[in-house]
Amino acid sequence: MAAPVIVEATAKQTATLIFMHGLGDTGHGWSSALAAIRPPFMKVICPTAPTQPVSLNAGFRMPSWFDLKTLDIGGPEDEPGIQSARDNVHGMIQKEISAGIPANRIVLGGFSQGGALALYSALTYDQPLAGVVALSCWLPLHKQFPGAKVNSDDVPIFQAHGDYDPVVPYKFGQLSASLLKSFMKNVTFKTYNGLSHSSSDDEMDDVKDIISKWQQGNNHL
Repeated sequence: MAAPVIVEATAKQTATLIFMHGLGDTGHGWSSALAAIRPPFMKVICPTAPTQPVSLNAGFRMPSWFDLKTLDIGGPEDEPGIQSARDNVHGMIQKEISAGIPANRIVLGGFSQGGALALYSALTYDQPLAGVVALSCWLPLHKQFPGAKVNSDDVPIFQAHGDYDPVVPYKFGQLSASLLKSFMKNVTFKTYNGLSHSSSDDEMDDVKDIISKWQQGNNHL
C-alpha cells in the first residue's frame, strides 16, 4: 500500500481524522479539502487504497478498498475484502492510540466506497470513537447488523448524500441511514439537493461544524 497522505496538526495534536477516498482516487484527492476544514489540533490521515481489479469496472485495476461486484442494494459483496480493509483501518486507529490520541478523539470518515469502509470499520471497532463522517455511501454487509456491531450505541454518525447521485443511489444512502438509526442513537442523515456523486462547499461546511462539535464534546478528556 502507498504511504498515506498526512496533514499534520498546526497546533499541539489532540485529535485525528482518518479519511478514506472513493474508488479510483488516492489519498491526495481529499487531503487539501480536509486540511481547510479541520481544527488546528487535528491531524488528518488520508490513506490510499491498494490497486486491485474491480469487478464492477470489468476487472480494471485501480485503487480500491475492496472489490465492488455491483452497486445494487441486495447484490453480492466482497466480504473477505471488506474485512481485510477494516483490519487495516483498525490498525491505523491503533497506531494513533499508541501515539497518545485516545479513541474518542479519533474521527473516521470517507467518501463513497471509503465512506462505506469508514462506517463498517467504526461499527466493528471495540472502543468508542469521536464519530463517523460518511459521505455519499452505504453500509456494507448490512444484513450482518446489528449483530456485527461491537462499538457503543452512542458513537455519532453524520451521513450525507446528494439526491442526484447517479453512482451510489440516494435511496441506498437513505436505507443505510434507516438501518443505522434502528440500532445507533446518534445518526444524522443530511440531503444535499441537486448534488451528484461529489462533495460541495455546503457539505464541507457542515462536516467542519460537526467535527468541531464532536471535538468540543470530548474536550474534558
